[in-house]
Amino acid sequence: MEESIFQQRIDLSALNQSMESIRSEIGKVIVGQHKMLDLLMIGLLCDGHILIEGVPGVAKTLTAKLIAKVIDVDFSRIQFTPDLMPSDVVGTSVFNPKEGDFYFKPGPVFSNIVLIDEINRAPAKTQAALFEVMEERQVTIDGFTHEMRLPFIILATQNPVEQEGTYRLPEAQLDRFIFKIDVQYPSLQEEIGILNNQHGRTQAQLLYEVVKIISPMDINNFRATIQSVIIEPRLIEYIAKIVIETRNNPALYLGASPRASLAILRASKANAAIKGRDFVTPGDIKEMVPPVLRHRIILTPEKEMEGLTADDLIEHILEAIEVPR
Repeated sequence: MEESIFQQRIDLSALNQSMESIRSEIGKVIVGQHKMLDLLMIGLLCDGHILIEGVPGVAKTLTAKLIAKVIDVDFSRIQFTPDLMPSDVVGTSVFNPKEGDFYFKPGPVFSNIVLIDEINRAPAKTQAALFEVMEERQVTIDGFTHEMRLPFIILATQNPVEQEGTYRLPEAQLDRFIFKIDVQYPSLQEEIGILNNQHGRTQAQLLYEVVKIISPMDINNFRATIQSVIIEPRLIEYIAKIVIETRNNPALYLGASPRASLAILRASKANAAIKGRDFVTPGDIKEMVPPVLRHRIILTPEKEMEGLTADDLIEHILEAIEVPR
């Protein structure tokens, strides 16, 4: 009986082959950063926006450009600054003197892969302009709604070190990111690989070598496939227990929302699929919990003063909840 449950019911060969090809193509330019790349692909398959935090020079922007290139979609980049206005992002109505009427001029957010560099440098008014487009994939200007072209993914970066002239992102906006990826420095071997990779060629030459792997239609098909990945009721309950614990934990000032539960569910299914399985395991869930929760929970001031981090607390929660067998 148990064997029949875990027989391969879904054909994942096209998805797995495409993901391997994407890794290979991006690997022509990016050395290491495998975890970031896997989470970016999972986020793409889950139709989720991603927040990438890391010090300058760890290939955050470059990887976003490469993702856009391998799926052959439009790419735009917005540099967030303190003087950026909402209309600079979403667009505005412009008067046409010939017609004697206004027409809508779309902003740079009207693209497929939108890279927002240093997202925490813009004030609350500009951040609020992203709320509707991130959640509903549309922009409403002067009473008219403008739909985004699909796929539509926002990849936002922020620098964890330099805090002067930055603004804390609103919790409602943070909750709209499926993941927060913490990008680490490369290891010694990876650093050597970076130097060997680029000492004979420019970055532009490396980028030119990267070719299209999949189309937007393929992404839609893969997303439909992931919906069919099997997850047992006991694992759904496991996800719910993890999220509920963040709301009851005395070390937390703010716990995770139901949107976080759904994000863990979708991400766990995608994680299983890119590993060649049509069913979710507890390991898939445990792997997805930190990037889904780390930006959604807020520690109490006392725990922050003790030096506890969001990842530390998530680890404690995972250790305290019994893993389904």
